[in-house]
Amino acid sequence: IARQFATGLQACPDMELAAVGSRSADKAKAFASEFKAKRAHGSYEALAADPEVDAIYVATPHPMHKDAAMLCLRAKKAVLCEKPFTLNAKEAEAVIACARRENVFLMEAMWTRFLPVVGQVREWLARKAIGDVRMLTADFGFRAGWNPEGRLLNPQLGGGALLDVGVYTVSFASMLFGGAPSKITGFAHIGDSQVDEQSAMVLAYPRGELALLSCAVRTNSPQEARILGTDGMIHLPGFWHASEATLQVAGKAPETFKSAAVGNGYNYEAMEVARCLRAGLKESPIMALEESLAIMRTLDTLRQQWGLVYAGLE
Repeated sequence: IARQFATGLQACPDMELAAVGSRSADKAKAFASEFKAKRAHGSYEALAADPEVDAIYVATPHPMHKDAAMLCLRAKKAVLCEKPFTLNAKEAEAVIACARRENVFLMEAMWTRFLPVVGQVREWLARKAIGDVRMLTADFGFRAGWNPEGRLLNPQLGGGALLDVGVYTVSFASMLFGGAPSKITGFAHIGDSQVDEQSAMVLAYPRGELALLSCAVRTNSPQEARILGTDGMIHLPGFWHASEATLQVAGKAPETFKSAAVGNGYNYEAMEVARCLRAGLKESPIMALEESLAIMRTLDTLRQQWGLVYAGLE
């Protein structure tokens, strides 16, 4: 994911990859050379202390997000932290409290939010193009190879479908319905890996809206979203990396919005960080910190229902 972000950054003419940090000096130098970064640091502490760095993208495995983000925040560096924001809500609370205490910008890197197609979807919803939104169906599943030591299937690394891809569906529902669900239920298959290999979830919201979601790391799925309203529907194939969306309103011809290919998509979240920093904001109104925290609480509730525990947390 760090390579994806560094590649996307190349499409941002007013930003540069100033430095790279790794636990290995050799890996940092190789990455810096590959993406033409000016400096390479053999520790995260050295990166955080670099006076030429304005913002740091945290791309570590899930369990390291909290400590890495807080290290950077304490060094007064703005932080863009890869999703899932943390392993659980308690960690998210700690990171957010640190950012507010240090008065430094912080945002979850839910890159889907900032894609032009998703921005167009928000515009359609704002003008009630499909009436009142009543239901969302969204899925994100793929079949990973069997590797219980890898991050996807390893409970020591926060493995499983929920944190890796389920978070996309839960976050998308949060964006649509504007808050935390009032009721949460779901079922998961905990495989030989001891993590959730596939699951189905239903989130109910205060005004009766429903989100029907599924995710998997051992089962392929269409990876699409459908937003159902009282007057029509919006369909997003490949919703998490959406390049098009179709608006279908009763009695009208379908309207498809396609975005021009600029960068690989990760550039848009980087642009949002830059916009917020230039405006003096400490968080993004598009991916607010309280919303990231609410999403983590939803994921915690689902894991509790499934009996899914990550090492060292509960």
